[in-house]
Amino acid sequence: MGYILAIDQGTTSSRAVVFDEDMTVVTIAQEEFPQHFPKPGWVEHRPDDLWTTTLTTCREALKRAGISASDINAIGITNQRETTLIWDRTTGEPIHNAIVWQDRRTADLCHKLKSDGHEDLVRSRTGLLLDPYFSATKVKWLLDNVPDARARAQAGELLFGTVDSYLIWKLTGGARHVTDATNAARTMLYDIHARDWSADICAVLDIPQNMLPEVLDCAADFGETQSDLLGARVPIRGVAGDQQAATIGQACFETGMLKATYGTGCFALLNTGDTPVASEHGLLTTIAYQLDGKVTYALEGSIFVAGAAVQWLRDGLKIIPDAAATQEMAEQSDADQPIILVPAFTGLGAPYWEPEALGAIYGLTRNSGPEDFARAALESVGYQTRDLLEAMYKDMGEHPEKAMLRVDGGLSASQWAMQFVSDITDAPIDRPKSLETTALGAAWLAGSAVGMYPDQTGAAAAWRRDRQFSPSMTPQTRDRKYAAWKAAIAATLTHAKS
Repeated sequence: MGYILAIDQGTTSSRAVVFDEDMTVVTIAQEEFPQHFPKPGWVEHRPDDLWTTTLTTCREALKRAGISASDINAIGITNQRETTLIWDRTTGEPIHNAIVWQDRRTADLCHKLKSDGHEDLVRSRTGLLLDPYFSATKVKWLLDNVPDARARAQAGELLFGTVDSYLIWKLTGGARHVTDATNAARTMLYDIHARDWSADICAVLDIPQNMLPEVLDCAADFGETQSDLLGARVPIRGVAGDQQAATIGQACFETGMLKATYGTGCFALLNTGDTPVASEHGLLTTIAYQLDGKVTYALEGSIFVAGAAVQWLRDGLKIIPDAAATQEMAEQSDADQPIILVPAFTGLGAPYWEPEALGAIYGLTRNSGPEDFARAALESVGYQTRDLLEAMYKDMGEHPEKAMLRVDGGLSASQWAMQFVSDITDAPIDRPKSLETTALGAAWLAGSAVGMYPDQTGAAAAWRRDRQFSPSMTPQTRDRKYAAWKAAIAATLTHAKS
């Protein structure tokens, strides 16, 4: 039957995962790469780091699995979304570092676009808000600030792409400049209803449409790798942005199904079927996946900092040796310490959307210590999750008595954090046996495209639960703690506007 190779290019590392014919992980290779912060609020990656770590992990994964490229039936790609690259059509040389999704350098531009009355256009066409998070204003910044970039773009010399497009271009030796519908939907340039690039938005931002990639289904022919890269030509048959890939990997194929991925940030997607639900409560209307020309839509809540709060404890404050230590530290913390951490390190995402917000800690006392900071960091994940769920229920016009949430991502391995999410949301939480849901989603897209994996019904039947977390917190405690969180958010937003 052969194997499927999934490329999972993330914000802090690149990973390659080999799956067998049963959609089971055979081996994983991973390599971290540095983050670059040239100014406060600016986040960049070196394009060569994205490419070389992707290639080396693919080669390492094949080596560890004891197989060759000829054993791979297809490649699936999933990637950090919104991160923006522009490169030379002929040489492939990037004109600047990649601007990462977390980057806030275009906040002033977004404010100006709003004041000029363009937000309704953006919202109606793309389902997104005018925010630095998305690719469009990053593209404009590059064209405006890199010498000769706009003239070169207008002359057809430059190409724009999110990370998937860039990797496909590199893997195919420049033969294909393509993306999939889920990544296109995150650029703030793509009309999710007409399913085409928006000429109106491109005109507002002065972005030449000849820079933009061709948009394909999530399971489609994205080209073939050059034979000298992996040892043989391998077809690329599946692509989806990381959060949509996780939705697929969690088998959330039915309307009303919900998943949350806890990685650097936290991203919750609610499948709304063939109906794009316009959010009135700070969420995004987006594409969950597009298969056989049919679009399935989703409501998405995007939290910029989840696992990154734990990384801050480790790398910034240096009060924990590793992420796993937060479990025991949270258990040992003083429950009477009223610490609330609002991790707005790169602004606040859904449902508040305040790019000028800064991180804040409330409730410090003389007795506050590292254990209490660890608990506060994990609790912030639960509070933000409840914010998203509350907004989703309002947009859908219903509040299920016991909504079911499927979770994944690195932080979902924390028993303490997931129990708190269940407690504060008053909802059961399902964690799957395999936490490799993002890579699995990409693998399923590629595998199903080449007839190796089952259809949606079969994939849903194969999903297995590892553990369910059930709420055990008293209503009084839940209400008190969430009220304290909302007060902290209000204070943070007030400060951002001062």
